[in-house]
Amino acid sequence: MPKLGMEPIRRDALIKAAIVEIGAQGSLDVSVSRIAKRAGMSAALAHHYFGSKDAMFLATMRHLLAVYGAEIRGALLACDTAEARLRAIVRVSFSGSNFRREVVASWLNFYVMAQRNDEAARLLRVYQARLRSNLRHALRPLMGARAREMAEAMAAMIDGLYLREALGTGQPDGARAVAQVQVWVDAAMTGVEQ
Repeated sequence: MPKLGMEPIRRDALIKAAIVEIGAQGSLDVSVSRIAKRAGMSAALAHHYFGSKDAMFLATMRHLLAVYGAEIRGALLACDTAEARLRAIVRVSFSGSNFRREVVASWLNFYVMAQRNDEAARLLRVYQARLRSNLRHALRPLMGARAREMAEAMAAMIDGLYLREALGTGQPDGARAVAQVQVWVDAAMTGVEQ
């Protein structure tokens, strides 16, 4: 007989184990059995909760997106200027919970999965639209008509830094990534007419 209330705990454990296994492997070439073993349960139980490896990975990305979204919302609440909002978005994009080796590997694999899986593609579009919207909102008072163009470039830069880290070695350096984006933003805003 199943223990009542265990499903959310076990699902969470499997999601966290999936992040670690994908990070260790660097790809989605991990078995549900390996993920389940890391979580301390059977592969059958993992299949019971998710149905497939793709469904487990989608749940993992929903978890990572929820963590990112909560951090963004929290950081933006503390901001009272457009520039502070912009800095907060960049800072959270490279925070310790979002910019660590196994999470970066998960993001890289998410981009690959989105090419063949409609639900992953939808989740990716939602994330990208929200990021661009937040950036445009912060940039509009600072850059006027150029806010949309600048938001697109900043989003591409954030994604590019994730890609660079996914292909690198060692632990990602969030402070360095924030500084790189900020140097570029400062240079782009110099002399902008509002």
